[in-house]
Amino acid sequence: MNKVVLMTAVLSLSLGAFAENEQKIPLKFRDNGTFRIVQFADLHWTYGYGEDKLTAKLIRTVLNEEDPDLVVFSGDNITGGTLLPNRSLRQVTSFCAERKIPWAAVFGNHDDEGNASRERLMSIMSGLPYSLSVAGPEDIDGVSNYSLVIGSSKNPEKPAANIFLIDSLSYMIWEGQSRYAHIKESQLEWFKQESTRRREAAGGAALPSLAFFHIPLPEFRKAWESGNAIGVKQEDICDSPVNSGLFDVFKETGDVVGIFCGHDHTNDFIGEVDGIYLGYGRGGGHGTYGKAGFPRGGRVIELIEGERKFRTWHRLETGEQVMQIP
Repeated sequence: MNKVVLMTAVLSLSLGAFAENEQKIPLKFRDNGTFRIVQFADLHWTYGYGEDKLTAKLIRTVLNEEDPDLVVFSGDNITGGTLLPNRSLRQVTSFCAERKIPWAAVFGNHDDEGNASRERLMSIMSGLPYSLSVAGPEDIDGVSNYSLVIGSSKNPEKPAANIFLIDSLSYMIWEGQSRYAHIKESQLEWFKQESTRRREAAGGAALPSLAFFHIPLPEFRKAWESGNAIGVKQEDICDSPVNSGLFDVFKETGDVVGIFCGHDHTNDFIGEVDGIYLGYGRGGGHGTYGKAGFPRGGRVIELIEGERKFRTWHRLETGEQVMQIP
């Protein structure tokens, strides 16, 4: 088990290497050369009552089965109409804190539909136990734009992989109608700069990296239509009508090997386009729509140190494992 050991000496050593990122808790590959991430998508948590109890059972099942090194909440983490976001966020992330598992979150299109802005929600999240969430630069679009570094199993000070978290925003007016927004040019430029910074910190190497955000890119449609996709598509791919160009930027920088989103609760496929995998998290929240006979769950991604590949599967609320890339 590669849990974070909150000892002053370890923190001082590791944070010294990663100070530029202000990463509060060091992450590292396990001694066996793996790093396991659980992605929870679309939990839509409210106050812990009613259907939240079923969601809580799901979260506990997945975390107990997988014992991850990091949890990523990939948006629509809380119900948009909640009037007590502090309470909701503390509750939905408490399962990580209880197990001393670091976690990070991005926003979906519903998180800030209540009485708290993205800025306020991030302020709450960044102060919660075991949180790695942090607000990105104020001069770019969105709030949940930041990155994390994973240290080597043999030398935690040596960067071995990266995780990029990007705010996919919410809505925009397109041809007179409300449609899903697209990631903006300011965010693309931020990613390029962050990718360069990470590469320089690794001695010039483009380290294997994952990207997480909420709303799928148009390229998810290509991934499904490629013929190599694994999993199911049970609803439309609800992307933006505008292609942001982020996928092309990922190809240009050469570090991202996997992109993971949520948003469409009953899609769970993963497919490859131009050497990059694009995968859905499996819808997790019982307080929102799902599909009869399609158990909720969480996606698991296991990075392999020193390699530009990963394993991934879904862990269902029933405890069943649905393997996709072994």
